[in-house]
Amino acid sequence: QVHLVESGGGLVQAGGSLRLSCAASGSIVSINAMGWYRQVPGKQRELVATMSSGGSTNYADSVKGRFTISRDNAKNTVYLQMNSLKPEDTAVYYCNVAGIDRSARYSSWWGQGTQVTVSS
Repeated sequence: QVHLVESGGGLVQAGGSLRLSCAASGSIVSINAMGWYRQVPGKQRELVATMSSGGSTNYADSVKGRFTISRDNAKNTVYLQMNSLKPEDTAVYYCNVAGIDRSARYSSWWGQGTQVTVSS
């Protein structure tokens, strides 16, 4: 079983910054892609940023230039540095990890979600 533990969410004023972390543990042998998604009530979960094992990144247009994704492979941890936050960034943020577990299966796992609220 793979566990993802997220941290770093909270309440911040517009223009402020937050850093999210997500650590993967358990029966995971190798990690491929790591990423962050977000969801607001009544809307579909949307991609925020992803990073491949080789370091390639992909960002939603709405966060380009403001958010930065990074990862520490030794710690199986992915980060999301969020700067210049806007009220429209308010959402529950979920981390996602894709990789191979100890049963040699390629799977994808989700974190429990962390609330980010940006006040105007």
